Amino acid sequence: MSRASKITLAATSLGAIGIVIFVHTAQRSEKAAMHAGVIRDYEQQRLKRERQADFEMQRALEEEYRKVQTVSDGGGPAAQQGGTGR
Repeated sequence: MSRASKITLAATSLGAIGIVIFVHTAQRSEKAAMHAGVIRDYEQQRLKRERQADFEMQRALEEEYRKVQTVSDGGGPAAQQGGTGR
């Protein structure tokens, strides 16, 4: 083989190896990014469930407190006396 053909063969071989390495690296990083997205989605769902449970608990407590306590509309002294506030 001539010197030029050896150089061409080496250059194309190195180029092909470089492309394969780049593609594998890109695939790994994409896979890691997709996995991080799945983990982030699970975390968001967990937080949503926690917030919903807290909301339900607060709603139940509010209903219980409304049964136990008398709650006014907050009209102030005029509303309690039946006056117009003038």
